[in-house]
Amino acid sequence: MAVRGIRGAVQVNDDETQAILKATRELLLAIMEANPTLQPEDIVSVIFTVTPDLKATFPAFATRSLRGWKYVPLLCASEIPIPDGLPRCVRVLIHWNTDLPATAIRHTYLGATTCLRPDLAIPTVELPNLNGMQVEDTSAVNR
Repeated sequence: MAVRGIRGAVQVNDDETQAILKATRELLLAIMEANPTLQPEDIVSVIFTVTPDLKATFPAFATRSLRGWKYVPLLCASEIPIPDGLPRCVRVLIHWNTDLPATAIRHTYLGATTCLRPDLAIPTVELPNLNGMQVEDTSAVNR
C-alpha cells in the first residue's frame, strides 16, 4: 500500500469563522465524493494552508463535524504572501494510504481555485449537501 496525496482548494467568501468552516467542509466532502474509496481511517494526515487574509479560524476545525475524522492528525499553516495570489483561499493536502495508482486520485479544486492547478482539475462536481449523512452537529465547533 502506498501513501498518496490528494490536493484541493476552495475560495472563501469572507474572513469569517462560519464562512471558512463551511467552505472547508464543502471542499472535504467534495474530495470524498470524487474519491469514493477514501475513508478517514485510511488518512495518514491532513495539512491545511490559508492565504494571509484568512485569520478568523483554523480550517481544520471543519473536520470536527465529519464522521470518523476525530483521530485524523491535522495541521494548519499560512501560505506565502505571493503578490497577486488568489485571495481568501484554503488549500488542503490529504496523505492517504491507498492501493490506487497516483493517476486514479481525483484532486478537487472548487470554483475560482481551478486556476491553481488546471492540469489536475476535474470537471466540476455538484457540492455535497451539508445536511447529508456525512455531517454531524457543528454547534460546538470553534467555541
